[in-house]
Amino acid sequence: MSTPHNSAEKGDFAKTVIMPGDPLRAEFIAENYLENAVCVNRVRGMYGYTGFYRGVKVSVQASGMGMPSMGIYSHELFSEYGVENIIRTGTIGGISPQVRLRDIVIAMSASTNSSYGNQYALHGTYAPTASWELLSKAVETAENHVSRNGNTYSVHVGNVLSSDTFYDDSGSLSGWKKMGVLGVEMETASLYMNASRAGKNALSIFTVSDCPLENLATTSQERQNSFTAMMEIALETAVKI
Repeated sequence: MSTPHNSAEKGDFAKTVIMPGDPLRAEFIAENYLENAVCVNRVRGMYGYTGFYRGVKVSVQASGMGMPSMGIYSHELFSEYGVENIIRTGTIGGISPQVRLRDIVIAMSASTNSSYGNQYALHGTYAPTASWELLSKAVETAENHVSRNGNTYSVHVGNVLSSDTFYDDSGSLSGWKKMGVLGVEMETASLYMNASRAGKNALSIFTVSDCPLENLATTSQERQNSFTAMMEIALETAVKI
């Protein structure tokens, strides 16, 4: 039962999927954290794997960049493969003054400049939010992770901005900063909307890869392979569900 974007068969995916944007990050998670990992999808280079973490069946599937791509992959996982929970592991640009490089951000909600929600024909503005079950478990897990590993990073929970534009000519980030938004990324609003529409659960956990208002950034290699805290928090959350 393949889809246009996924060659996996029914039952190949676990009920909980860790979803990075980068296919190479999906490969990294599978190779370094999952036992007996099997590649179940390679279509368009968007790798998907299923294996075991601490004895619990867990999958990892790349989503690509942007809300249209996240919309496609999360929809197919929820609707065609029986996935119940998606935990996005991605990078975010910190815009709050409290958010520093390599900190962890957990998205309680997602503001957006996208028209993705127009498809639902709602007479108002929908507020995409995380699933409380995943959010509460992830925050507890993240706090325990920090205490075990020292105060090398901080955990922030709140609103993020899901933007349709990476190179934004409007210079609007300062406005979102004034509204208390923690950071900017490109996928969460569509993930949360898809999960709500399907009656499923979703959460986004991020590592701060750059602070665009301060011209601070990590390297692409660091973003691919060294942001392990969020991967471990996501996997430890997955086995608690």
